[in-house]
Amino acid sequence: MPRPCPSRRTLLRAAAVGIPVGILGVGHARAAAPPAIAAAADLTYALPEIAASFARESGHEVKLVFGSSGNFAAEIANGAPFQVFLSADEAYVTSLVQSGHARRDGVLYAVGRIGLLAGPGAAFTADPALDGLRAALAQGRVRKFAIANPTHAPYGRAAREALQHAGLWEALFPHLVLGENVAQAAQFIRAGAAEGGVIPLSLARAPTFAQAGAFALIAADWHQPLRQRMVLLPGAGAIATAFYDFVQKPPARAIFRRYGFLLPSDRLG
Repeated sequence: MPRPCPSRRTLLRAAAVGIPVGILGVGHARAAAPPAIAAAADLTYALPEIAASFARESGHEVKLVFGSSGNFAAEIANGAPFQVFLSADEAYVTSLVQSGHARRDGVLYAVGRIGLLAGPGAAFTADPALDGLRAALAQGRVRKFAIANPTHAPYGRAAREALQHAGLWEALFPHLVLGENVAQAAQFIRAGAAEGGVIPLSLARAPTFAQAGAFALIAADWHQPLRQRMVLLPGAGAIATAFYDFVQKPPARAIFRRYGFLLPSDRLG
């Protein structure tokens, strides 16, 4: 029985984060087509490198689709044809396992970090204590500030928690520009639609954002840990399972570390 095509919403989101729509194989689904992998948007630059390394080692390709973990979890629960899900929040994986939409419990693959990015035209500087942002808000000099939508994006939720910890959330709220996912929020800053925002360290380390402004890491205890878990989905085949295993191996772990992720062996035992 042929698998259903990805939803229109998935296709639109893939386009929004720069993934070629053709990568999903729409209208050309074949039994031998590469498996579709749903991945949190903070992996937009790290995971393609891992997939390329996997392809060199195994001779197999996978199709990567990036977006917010909350949206993916809802789509998977509704039958979206992904074979592996890499979530930025392990709670979404736990929910899918409990509802019978994922295999076993999955595995923790990384822990993410967030920071403040101040674009070239920002009225504030980037510093770990957010003092520059605080001063600019007090002087009415902040115009647009980007984060991912905290209702379904784990990095948006972490950004809200950090800004609340700093006592800036209420003052900043009228200036917020919400991205559908954290990659889109970062793109808002890069394109000048927002003068700054809170983005993942993994995106700040990507060459695309190297000239996008100054970045300062925010203390990890200002928000709930971004524990990222992946899981095999019911339709996972041999290639998807091999990719799932590869993500846990040293070559993939080295790439995660280069993009600023903590690994389970670093802190979590």
